[in-house]
Amino acid sequence: MANMSNAINMSFRVDKNLKKEADTLFKALGLNTSVALNMFLTQSVRDQALPFTPSKEINEECKLCKKYTKPNRSLKRALKEADDIIYGKKESKAYHNVEELIEDLEND
Repeated sequence: MANMSNAINMSFRVDKNLKKEADTLFKALGLNTSVALNMFLTQSVRDQALPFTPSKEINEECKLCKKYTKPNRSLKRALKEADDIIYGKKESKAYHNVEELIEDLEND
């Protein structure tokens, strides 16, 4: 952890219910949120990776997990279009490399 003479303040936005749940968890673990976030950052830098494995698995008990894993209308349309292309319901161009794509875009 940074020594106090070298410490800076950071601010970021977070859902208030998530903050409340995290504060409760960290308190139960004998930490405060600042210490927990410093631990997260320290471990990330040490390992040059996230200290957990991101997953699409949903904790059925977590209301916030459900809130942030529901696709919006735009994503639903894009997923349907991708399915239509995959199953041959919609034509789509294919490119062998980025240069072909750029050339095609420039010619439109």
